[in-house]
Amino acid sequence: MVDFRKRFGETGIQRINEAMVLASFPESPAEPTMPPDDEEDPPTAKQSPSNRGTLIADATCAPADIRYPTDVSLLNEAREKTDALIDTLQAPLVGTEPRPRTYRVKARKQFVVFVKRKKPGRNKIRKANRQQLGYLKRNLQAIDRLLDHPDALPLTQLLRRDYKNLLVCRELYRQQQQMYETKTQRVDDRIVSITQPHVRPIKRGKAGCDTEFGAKLSVSIVNGFSLVDRLCWDNYNEGGDLIGQIETYRQRVGCYPESVHVDKIYRTRENRAFCKQHGIRISGPPLGRKPKQISAADKRQAAADEAIRNQVEGKFGQGKRRFGLGRIMAKLASTSAAQIALSFLAMNLERAWRLLFFSLVWLSRVWPLLRIDRGWHQARCQ
Repeated sequence: MVDFRKRFGETGIQRINEAMVLASFPESPAEPTMPPDDEEDPPTAKQSPSNRGTLIADATCAPADIRYPTDVSLLNEAREKTDALIDTLQAPLVGTEPRPRTYRVKARKQFVVFVKRKKPGRNKIRKANRQQLGYLKRNLQAIDRLLDHPDALPLTQLLRRDYKNLLVCRELYRQQQQMYETKTQRVDDRIVSITQPHVRPIKRGKAGCDTEFGAKLSVSIVNGFSLVDRLCWDNYNEGGDLIGQIETYRQRVGCYPESVHVDKIYRTRENRAFCKQHGIRISGPPLGRKPKQISAADKRQAAADEAIRNQVEGKFGQGKRRFGLGRIMAKLASTSAAQIALSFLAMNLERAWRLLFFSLVWLSRVWPLLRIDRGWHQARCQ
């Protein structure tokens, strides 16, 4: 995976996916016409090329391979890592000065007593947080004293991993101390993993998993091929990505899509106005009060739009069940992004292979039968 990340990267893999999407169109797309410099107003729908194709957009989360984070477990892990870091910095002083007292045995015993409780109450959780915060604060103060000591191991000789863990543990202590003092459960850029500090909690609101921990993806589907338009480790509202996804579709294909199929969160007034301006039909009911009577044609159109939009849900399930999107095993942010892009590349390659396979089957089996049937029909007419 690291070799793929170093050789191609996320950008290179995305270019391969875009090339497959462009090749799926029956004719070469026209180059998008750019307005002249003296023209201030953007071109209207009448001036632009005729719209074609459909765009399906949705967002999902690619969970990272981390333990379910709790405040007490994170503080205990940070305490253990800082305790090991104290041993590393204290190594040159062994035999000359005593090791700083950290109460590691007592801290471990208190943590084990807490985790063995099946359903600890709010007061028990707060007490365990206070205990681990105290031990972690003591360790960080001991590290600061060792760094100021002239005979201790200098900071420049630490391993890169140890230095990174030290910075993460300091930030984790600051966040947890802030939440403990303010009695809240929210903080900006909250750390949920010490080994993967780039991972953030993603609030999904799903029935099976209310919160996921990983990268959030904005995905668009064109001609059955999936493309990642945005990959972000912070949570965001995917409804603001629709205009950018439509413009990206125009850059790739040369025109705007004929229809856009999205769920409720994308159907904002801004997105509806943009689609109306460029002659794009957006799926879903219009804004306002629901009419008392809905025509049969509108019902059929709504059912057809929902059936088309369900393709993206199937792609998410396929990626998470068969192509590794259900758990990203990489540790670095860049490697994780490359793995996610490779998963979508594998899905697109499988679809391209299926299209090629069925085309060959049709040419080898069905087309000769059609020719025989046509010859028999012509002979009968004569």
